[in-house]
Amino acid sequence: MPLPGSCALQQELPPLNPDVIRDLIQQGLPGARVEVLGEDGVHFEAVVVSEAFAGKLPLARHRMVYATLGARMGGEIHALALRTLTPDEAARA
Repeated sequence: MPLPGSCALQQELPPLNPDVIRDLIQQGLPGARVEVLGEDGVHFEAVVVSEAFAGKLPLARHRMVYATLGARMGGEIHALALRTLTPDEAARA
């Protein structure tokens, strides 16, 4: 039975772990290489390498990643430290 004020959709979502976050980002940014770390279920770190970041400033890149996670950002995901790179930038790093 849903808790008062809870959304049924929220209850159907799988619990968060690095694999779920990686899959969500990859679905929203096809072709991206994504590595996610985080053991407590609410604080995560991700490195996202995508051609879609070319020509975009860091804030725009982060917004693109946040969009792949939807309502989970600021809700289930308390913090997400991001490093966003194009493939060329990743090759030089």
